[in-house]
Amino acid sequence: MPTKIRQVETDSGKSVIFHVEGDMLLEDAVLLEKLAADLQDESGKKVTIDLADLSFMDSESAPVIRRLSEREGVRIQGMEIFLQSAVNRAERIR
Repeated sequence: MPTKIRQVETDSGKSVIFHVEGDMLLEDAVLLEKLAADLQDESGKKVTIDLADLSFMDSESAPVIRRLSEREGVRIQGMEIFLQSAVNRAERIR
């Protein structure tokens, strides 16, 4: 299933949520990282990345998501246990 990234601004207008669904491959993770970084650089808004509807993440995407989670003003939510394990494993490999 292709990756879909949907951007939703919060009611307060101070933050943006990226809803991600489908299968995440490296190219998708890099695009998501760029979208989040560009949005923050241009607007200073906080970013939430919602991975609740993600059905697959390849091992190359995990380090990118880990990097995103360490960026100030970015929060990852909705990560299932297997995705959290992949991200944690990526941290140990670094």
